Amino acid sequence: MFKLILEKELREIIGTTKFAITFGVCAILILLAFYVGARNYQVSRADYEASVQENLRQMEGLTDWNQIDHRIFLKPQPLASLVSGVSNDIGRTIEVEMRGELRDQGSRFNEDPIFAVFRFLDLEFVFTIVLSLFAILFGYDAINGEKERGTLRLSFANSIPRDQYILGKLVGSFLALVVPLLVPILIGCLLLPILGVPMGSGEWMRLGMIILAGILYFGVFLTLSVFVSAMTERSSSSFLMLLVVWIFAVLIVPRVSVLIAARTVDVPSIDRVDFEKSRYSRQLFSERMSAFRSWAQDNPIGDDHRAFGEKMNEFNKGQDDIYDEKMNLLTEQLNEQRENKSGVQQRLALSIARISPAASFSLAAADLASTSLGLRATYLEAAKAYQVQYSRFMKSKNAGDNRVVISHRMGADEEEPEPIAPAELPVFDYNAPATSETISAALPDLGLLVLFNIIFFFGAFVAFLRYDVR
Repeated sequence: MFKLILEKELREIIGTTKFAITFGVCAILILLAFYVGARNYQVSRADYEASVQENLRQMEGLTDWNQIDHRIFLKPQPLASLVSGVSNDIGRTIEVEMRGELRDQGSRFNEDPIFAVFRFLDLEFVFTIVLSLFAILFGYDAINGEKERGTLRLSFANSIPRDQYILGKLVGSFLALVVPLLVPILIGCLLLPILGVPMGSGEWMRLGMIILAGILYFGVFLTLSVFVSAMTERSSSSFLMLLVVWIFAVLIVPRVSVLIAARTVDVPSIDRVDFEKSRYSRQLFSERMSAFRSWAQDNPIGDDHRAFGEKMNEFNKGQDDIYDEKMNLLTEQLNEQRENKSGVQQRLALSIARISPAASFSLAAADLASTSLGLRATYLEAAKAYQVQYSRFMKSKNAGDNRVVISHRMGADEEEPEPIAPAELPVFDYNAPATSETISAALPDLGLLVLFNIIFFFGAFVAFLRYDVR
């Protein structure tokens, strides 16, 4: 009996004009998301390589390492083309100094502000918006629609167990809608290496997990639709209820969660933190000038300018060390306080947002694509580690140590200094978190999607057992 109900459900869904039209639209959008994502990756990769080359080109012809302005860049990630996450919001460029705080700048939206208005068409958008509505469209009248058409009463004129009927209805609807959608998804996956997106075993595994998360998310709205259909008498009522639920789950809850968290936890702004740093820096400068005046009284210039210059360099180096130590301590304290409060705010916002399956799917997909909120933090950590390597290299070139530069005209016998070799600079290469780390980070949200499916599945099952089929 279960098999007959399953086959009937498959024929009724796949054989309709509504299915042909909606499936065609969804298939086109899925293929378009893969194609546009691959093209965006090619553009981002070309921009990244051009930026690296231009950074080195600007150093050509310089003869002093102290004159260089060195920058590092965030390498685009392959799966960011399908799930953009925050990859377009954060800065992709960092100007590196031997010491001091590092800050990212130059986001994609800063360069192309039009994308900040309309965002990107990626696979996450197709699943979150389009396929969830696709599930509602085919599930809102799964039970009460059959009752309105009289087919439900006719079906139960025969001795059909209710549990087998609703089980066949749920499984048949899921298979009839999901299996055809896998075809354009698989074609899109094949397009990625053809269009030049490098996909290793880790990327394929994470892409498979993203697709699995999308199917689970699709299943949430399908089982929810059947559940609501089994709880209402009229299909128009169930469609209206599902539309309201969709609006709250997809559009309102994630945004409200951010507002609630922002009102609950006060995170000091970057401008406020910079003001505190600037005020403390001015205080340290005043202390340094007082120390210099005292040092100058005890160390007159005299006739030996070279000895005086060496003493001044030694004094300046000692003052620089004191300044760096105090400023680094204050910077670490202020940044740690801000990061701690920001972390509390983010955890609160995400905890509230996870009431919505749309938020759970988006967070899982972003984690798997390495474009989650942690992208900026890992990028800055890699930049800080590179700063240590860069500082060690610059010191080996005797750059940045001398604070007093004595200029003189080149004599006739003196040779022109040789230009620096920018290729000697240590190479910065950002490595995304390992596949195991991204999957572990996504598991809680994947678990929530499974839980939503189980709750709505049993809700639909129990509701139909009590449903009046007359």
